[in-house]
This record gives sequence, structure tokens and C-alpha cells, in this order.
Amino acid sequence: MSKNIYVGNLPFRTTEESVRDLFGRYGPVQSVKLISDRETGKPRGFGFVEMDDDAAADEAIRALDGAEFEGRSLKVNEAKPRAPRPPRRPAW
Repeated sequence: MSKNIYVGNLPFRTTEESVRDLFGRYGPVQSVKLISDRETGKPRGFGFVEMDDDAAADEAIRALDGAEFEGRSLKVNEAKPRAPRPPRRPAW
């Protein structure tokens, strides 16, 4: 079972590859997804890293939460499941 990790306070210039390299120091990274604004396409400053090894993921969380990365102090923790959203009403 893989562990999904939230990574916040990322610099806007950060790439998925640089985040993969950072977390790869602690174990194999399955995926990296940086979140961008839907309308502008600009980075939102956070993303998610998925790691297969729970022990490696826990070590990465402990080591990187509060660590400086590209000039910013990261916020790193285990991602919480997304809460269900209420159905959207039509905008008549």
C-alpha cells in the first residue's frame, strides 16, 4: 500500500523532477503531482508525493517537514483523504 504525502509552501518555480529528487533521498517515489490553478495554469505552491514504502514515507515526512527547500520552509505531512463535495447546482 502506498502512502500519499502533502507538500506545501513550495516555491512557484519548483518542478516535479526537483520534488522527486528531494523525496527520492528517502526511498522510491511512485509519483509527484504539483497543483496548478485551473484558470491561469500558474502553480499553487503545493502538491502530493506518493511513495510505496511506508517506512521511507514516514522518514521523509519527519525529515522534510520544516526543512528549507529552494528558499522556503516546507510543510510536509500525510495527505488526508479528500472530503466528498456536495453536488454542484446549475448556474441558471
